[in-house]
Amino acid sequence: MKRAFDLKEDEFERNVNTALLNVAQQIYSFDDHGPAPTNNPVKQLSTNYFVVMVNSQIDANLLEFMLRTEFDKRKIQADFEYGIYDCASEKMMYGNYVQVNDSKTRAEISKNLPKWSTQGYYFGVQFPNREAQILNQMGIWSFSSIVLLVVIVFFAYTLFVILKQKRLSEIQKDFINNMTHEFKTPIATIALSTEVLKSPDIIRQPERLLNYTTIIENENKRLKQHVERVLQMAKLDKETIELKKESVNLHEVVQEVTRGMNASLQEKQIALELSLNADNPVISADKLHITNVVYNLLDNAIKYSAENPKVWISVKQGEKGLVLEVRDNGIGVKEDDQKRIFEKFFRVSTGNIHNVKGFGLGLNYVKQMVEAHRGKITLKSHLGEGCTFRIYLSPT
Repeated sequence: MKRAFDLKEDEFERNVNTALLNVAQQIYSFDDHGPAPTNNPVKQLSTNYFVVMVNSQIDANLLEFMLRTEFDKRKIQADFEYGIYDCASEKMMYGNYVQVNDSKTRAEISKNLPKWSTQGYYFGVQFPNREAQILNQMGIWSFSSIVLLVVIVFFAYTLFVILKQKRLSEIQKDFINNMTHEFKTPIATIALSTEVLKSPDIIRQPERLLNYTTIIENENKRLKQHVERVLQMAKLDKETIELKKESVNLHEVVQEVTRGMNASLQEKQIALELSLNADNPVISADKLHITNVVYNLLDNAIKYSAENPKVWISVKQGEKGLVLEVRDNGIGVKEDDQKRIFEKFFRVSTGNIHNVKGFGLGLNYVKQMVEAHRGKITLKSHLGEGCTFRIYLSPT
């Protein structure tokens, strides 16, 4: 646009100079105005002010007719004002403002055009609306620029949609792979256990029978949890979350969850430390969802535990309510991954996509439930130094 404006500006100045030179030559062609000067009589004193040197008096009506004619030939459709000067008396003999094409915007008429220190007669021409006239001529350029800008915006949007669809496709593929792996393991275990139970001798081995039936029961529970988790997230996408609030003791919820996950803690030899010190641990919340929030955070800490694993869970009184903190000394989360840790289906890469079980739904569910309770969740972590999830909940 700037380049186009500069080109139009140069073209405007050339056309004005040519038009004024033709007017001067016509004036000199009259016998009583003497010979034409050898030098160019047209001088440009500023961006929009031109002066033309002549030898004697000029008829104002004739001058205005010549200016109009020459400007019209070169399609100079800008308002202008002109003045005729007598340098001997140092005064303007005549001046007028010429409005072209009855334009609605008219500049204020100058009482005196700028003077030019020289001898003899000259007339000056000034274009007060010069920039506007150039911009009007640039209509096609402005339109082209707008069209180009619109095309660029649509191209950027299209590219954004394509990349988003590609990312969603990759997420879907990873989710299906993870879900397939998560379902295959318990299904294979159940199939193996049922094969053993088909043996006639198993009836005479009650301990072994109990062991395999317990395995089937546990694997069935795991399958049920996976299905419920997927269905729960699908339900949250389609419906507004409706909470059944009641008085909930957060200390009791934490103790209930840790008792239920005691087997997983012992299996990985994870040391658990509880610090339940809230003065008033009772909040108004949906007990089912709050219990699931604590379960998911503890489950996440167990999954990503490292050597000599340890988990700390604390409930304390904050400035505006309760603060629930779940801290571990596991593998931690990179700074880049922390920005996406609460996104649906996002899983922190640990080198092998199946070495940590899950669908990438747990933390997204936690964030949705905390925000549904008008709370806030934060993560503080460094790679190799574990994670600290902190939840702020108001009493009501």
